[in-house]
Amino acid sequence: MTDRSFRFTHAISRRPSASITDGLRAVDVGTPDLALFQTHHAQYIEALRDTGAEVTLLDPLEPYPDAVFVEDTALCLPEGAIIMRPGAPSRLGEAAEMAPHLRALYGEVREITGTESYIEGGDILTTEREILVGRSARTNAAGIAELRARVADWGYSVREVITPKGVLHFKTDCSLLDATTVLATERLAASGCFDGYQVIHTTEGEEAAANTIRFNDLVLMPAGFAATRERLVNAGYTVREIGNSEAAKVDGGMSCLSLRFTPTR
Repeated sequence: MTDRSFRFTHAISRRPSASITDGLRAVDVGTPDLALFQTHHAQYIEALRDTGAEVTLLDPLEPYPDAVFVEDTALCLPEGAIIMRPGAPSRLGEAAEMAPHLRALYGEVREITGTESYIEGGDILTTEREILVGRSARTNAAGIAELRARVADWGYSVREVITPKGVLHFKTDCSLLDATTVLATERLAASGCFDGYQVIHTTEGEEAAANTIRFNDLVLMPAGFAATRERLVNAGYTVREIGNSEAAKVDGGMSCLSLRFTPTR
């Protein structure tokens, strides 16, 4: 068993734009403070670079308020990248903006092209054994079926799971910690989607801590969830907390802010 699902040489991220104040959100809990968002984002980039990764930092895209959440635009695997087709109409153009950057790094880039296919990277959790994709308001059955076809010759098994009602993305409620372990909310783990994996649960009331990143030897998690952090530290993980208060106002988390990969040509 390898560790290709959490050890990476590269990442792509994008600075938040001033238009982030118009970003999509399920519930309005306030307008993001751009300056504070920029500070948190800089700390995030620093943490990625501290792992030894080469990080490409893209300029803001003012026409696309949610463009800082680059993870939704693509799925990056060792064999190649697949450009997604976001389920939010206002975000469709973001995927096209990301494509040339991935083509510069990858020998093969494929695309989700069906007009009825919708799928976002936030609904995709890649483990050592399979690709789990959550059906959600942003990812539909046609998108999942098209992804399955795109990765079949690379040897990947795609398993469709259900994102809990009222949860934006599958990975809002879970993240990969290592080859056999996931961090998940109780409500998501109760569905049985992680049978066969070891599961560390977020502490009650700290469900927002579920979206973390295992990036090389670091686990990056949003700041402010002490009990869940303690569980991760006690399990032997090296944890770094990053401020996420402003991204959270527009439904963003740790994984949303980057594409993480080891490209092959």
